[in-house]
Amino acid sequence: MNDFSFLFFASKLFWFLIQPLNFALFLLGFAILVGWLGWRKLRGFTLILAFLLLSLASWTSLGALLLNPLEERFQRPPMPDKVAGIIVLGGGFEGAINLARGGYDINSGGDRFLEAAVLARRYPEAKVVVSGGTGTLLLDGEGDADTAPKLFEALGVPASRLILERQSRNTYDNVENLRKLVTPGKDETWLLVTSSFHMPRSMGLFRKAAFPVVPWPVDYRTSGQEGLGVMRDNPADSLQTTTMAIREWFGLIGYKFTGRIDSVFPGPDDMSIPGQDGASGGGEKLPADQNTEQQQGGEGESDGVYEPPKVPD
Repeated sequence: MNDFSFLFFASKLFWFLIQPLNFALFLLGFAILVGWLGWRKLRGFTLILAFLLLSLASWTSLGALLLNPLEERFQRPPMPDKVAGIIVLGGGFEGAINLARGGYDINSGGDRFLEAAVLARRYPEAKVVVSGGTGTLLLDGEGDADTAPKLFEALGVPASRLILERQSRNTYDNVENLRKLVTPGKDETWLLVTSSFHMPRSMGLFRKAAFPVVPWPVDYRTSGQEGLGVMRDNPADSLQTTTMAIREWFGLIGYKFTGRIDSVFPGPDDMSIPGQDGASGGGEKLPADQNTEQQQGGEGESDGVYEPPKVPD
């Protein structure tokens, strides 16, 4: 087993142990054990800890407060005049269901593929690159790169425009494998489509690999207005949001610790936007606070807002 395979398995095992619901269940099991051994004080402390963990994760806005800074880190730039390629990272399909039923059911991250299809229709000359295999240890499922062509074809994007990368198990693999498939040319604009909370880690990896992409975040899970409070969402969604936030922050820390990214919280500072008017060389560098303020003119656009092309009958 090479180092990267060991890191993959170690990261999956670590996350299985420390994600909020599992960790609370382990604490409950430990409380039963120490109670059986007669250690009542330790049992009481462990039960209180498990209760606090589940209640904070499920009944409060803790998850939204942890996730929102990740979502706000990168904003969409103005619509480019021309796009050479659209890269969409996997994580948007129900792999096990699609393997069994042969469909293209999407999960809560499916906005990645829907937005990629909209962009593909808007930029008919752009290649669409899908990166995503099976990233689970035990569960069988169809990889996103295997399912995506069926959805894209249904949405009017022909398979001839797709470049499929099927071997990735995680975000690091996405970037490493994509470098072998595509090489952006000078002044070409390649859009990176992934969930907004996943964008900092993804951009850190692409920058480390010297692979220039323009962030195009989707799949927002917070409004940014939750504030600190209780019962701001239903408990199941709150628990899921907390779980995603903790996972992403641990992912950033782990990638920084292993040298896969240069910063524990990659940001838009000095981000190069290739393919914009007036750009030269690697593209015009825009301050982060101007990315969302600059307006791009053009047919069908106003204040950076566009109307998606209509799908023919």
